[in-house]
Amino acid sequence: MSIRENRYKVIDKIRPKHVLVSVFDKTGLDGLVSGLLSVNPKVMFYSTGGTGKKIAEILGDKAAANYMPVELFTGAPEMEGGLVKTLHPKIHAGLLAERGNPAHIDYLERTLAGMGGAKGVYFDVLVANLYPFTDIVAKADTTAETARVNIDIGGPAMTMAGAKNWHSVAVLSSPGQYADFLIDIGANGGAVTACKRFALAKAAFAAVGRYRMAIADYFGKIDFDRDVAAGLNL
Repeated sequence: MSIRENRYKVIDKIRPKHVLVSVFDKTGLDGLVSGLLSVNPKVMFYSTGGTGKKIAEILGDKAAANYMPVELFTGAPEMEGGLVKTLHPKIHAGLLAERGNPAHIDYLERTLAGMGGAKGVYFDVLVANLYPFTDIVAKADTTAETARVNIDIGGPAMTMAGAKNWHSVAVLSSPGQYADFLIDIGANGGAVTACKRFALAKAAFAAVGRYRMAIADYFGKIDFDRDVAAGLNL
């Protein structure tokens, strides 16, 4: 395993061009999509499932030019039950790649292009919020199995990847951030600053931390024989 620091210049202001969206809570999505379009009419949105349908609906006749289904982008169909949609090299390379790194550019534009679908891109913005695990387990009739299937895997993985690479990606982890984000972009000539990306990354790290702790807390308190076994097809 090789770990090293970024050796390439960090761009201060990045104009949103490629926006990856994966949200359970679709509150405010209309305003965010419209706001990003006003900043860059050529912005491309990438998404899956219900989020993708919502974005296409918001875009209307602009969907053909401004929306790319993740399945078409990656060349990989969604797994039944929606279990695997965004867990793909084209998604995570676009979130983790260093701008200006020749090897990463080659990986995005040549290596990934050979996997089918479109070539890879640098994602400028990730919009992601997670399955409402705490709301689910707060219900009196929630079983261990219901809790298990409501654990979000792809969302936290993308959020952590984008936040780790705040040098390159702005991560919106809550609808409550959208309005301020658009105001900030407007004040900076249609671009997201490194300072703003760092602030968003800190909020994203905290959101994923709370989410994972909630899962650990719930499962840490239940017993296999008492709470789990009866609901299994053993």
